[in-house]
Amino acid sequence: MPITPDQQAEIDELRSNPKPTLRAVAEGMEGHLYKAYDVLDHGFIRVIDYMGDDAAICQAARVSYGKGTKSVQNDEGLIRYLMRHWHSTPFEMCEIKLHVKLPVFVARQWIRHRTANVNEYSARYSILDREFYIPEPDKLAAQSVINNQGRGEALTGEEAARVLEYLKGDAARCYDHYAEMISDDGQQGLARELARMNLPANIYTQWYWKVDLHNLFHFLRLRADSHAQYEIRVYADEICKVVADWVPAAYGAFEDYRMGGATLSSKAIDCVRRMLKGEEVTQETSGMSKGEWREFEGVIG
Repeated sequence: MPITPDQQAEIDELRSNPKPTLRAVAEGMEGHLYKAYDVLDHGFIRVIDYMGDDAAICQAARVSYGKGTKSVQNDEGLIRYLMRHWHSTPFEMCEIKLHVKLPVFVARQWIRHRTANVNEYSARYSILDREFYIPEPDKLAAQSVINNQGRGEALTGEEAARVLEYLKGDAARCYDHYAEMISDDGQQGLARELARMNLPANIYTQWYWKVDLHNLFHFLRLRADSHAQYEIRVYADEICKVVADWVPAAYGAFEDYRMGGATLSSKAIDCVRRMLKGEEVTQETSGMSKGEWREFEGVIG
């Protein structure tokens, strides 16, 4: 179960005692506060706090541009302009703090986004729960033959069954040894900071993760992408739903220009212009490498 009874009791208490505030609030986000949304088999995300909304982005931008902007451009149009022209600082006026429960190997990917504040559950001071990520059978896949860091076809039959048994058995055995090592029943007991080294990377950890909207969009652009690893992508997908309710205009612009858009090199733009003039352009005449040409073809269909 992702949420423990104690955590659910805390959530229920927080949601049952709303507090008045003079600060700007985003109605869409208020409905998400403290709620936990399940991810994977034992994980979740939940919003702990947030600051700002679409109006805060516009407010910051108009301070930069001076008076008069609001009279000629509405908020959504301004936000789309900022996104289109890569103006990042107005989006930094919004922040979100999430409580995330995730497997350690996903956390090691996630932490590469270094533009956030993180405080993780400490296995030096506390005992980790006996919870491990075990993939669904259809998520067990062979190594991709075209992508060194991706998956290929799903494993089937006896091989899939054997891999699942390895994952379950190894995780259980490692945790049993971990529990035995730290026990002080009839022995001194190994320090937790040492015993944790024996735990597998699919054990769950938790952290508070605070990030501004600009850097959150960068995270989502990479991790909510179809090429991202499934186990981190499902977290990004769940966060996308929250952000869409929090800053709908900004998220709409993000979907349009970042998730649904594409960046073309000068060579690629030259090829498009030549094609529009009726010229037949090939990889050999494009000036692009095979990899660049393959990506270009993917963009233009």
